[in-house]
Amino acid sequence: MTNIYQCEIELHDNLYYATREIGRLYETEAILHNYSLCYALGFVDSEKHQTRVNEGDSYTYFCQEQIPKYKQHLISLNEQGIYITPAKSIKYDSVLNTWKYANNNYHVEMEKTKKNIPSFGRNKEIAPESIFECFIISKNSLKKENNVNSWQWKIPKYIRLGKWMSKAEVTINKLDYKIRKNSNFTCTYPLNPLDVMFTNELINYDVINMPPVSLIKNITMRGDYYQISLDENSKSLINIPVNMSYRFE
Repeated sequence: MTNIYQCEIELHDNLYYATREIGRLYETEAILHNYSLCYALGFVDSEKHQTRVNEGDSYTYFCQEQIPKYKQHLISLNEQGIYITPAKSIKYDSVLNTWKYANNNYHVEMEKTKKNIPSFGRNKEIAPESIFECFIISKNSLKKENNVNSWQWKIPKYIRLGKWMSKAEVTINKLDYKIRKNSNFTCTYPLNPLDVMFTNELINYDVINMPPVSLIKNITMRGDYYQISLDENSKSLINIPVNMSYRFE
């Protein structure tokens, strides 16, 4: 049986990664990509989630090559029936930080620079206490079998995100859902188009330009979908497509 979990992520530090570069301004979009969440939540190359990869592609603290291996790392999640949606902000503020680059040498010869290195710039970052929300879909339960402390999930309570490895707190809730078959629906949460376009018909959507794969939001589509209510008092229902998996070609 498929399990669906609501995952809330609350920032404890400023969050920064360069979604857009506008002159000397480096801007952070208030959306967390689903690729990055797979790594941050501990699903990649994991013993407890049974997603180990080949030794040559292993994900460790020290990587010999600074080349992403998304395909090698995320295909194993498909095999275990695990999928994480991108996270949208449900509450956030932005802050601007100015940085400067300086050379501390006592003697510098005035030579023409060989590299275009900016001397100063500004980062638009997501402020602490901002909250993001995503959904984790898994064929296996994410609850610990032998729980010896108050945290009952196989996902870390605290994770690190972004260029600064900012600390964030995770909250997990299991959700009830119904499956609706082959009909038009609207998804208000961001999705990765590569993961849904082969199993659902995309009708209308807005594009969010961000690396490594642009996302889409405000989506009208046709296909099978989960209809989710976040709690008993919630009047609005959330629609999430069925049969999402990581695709790279």
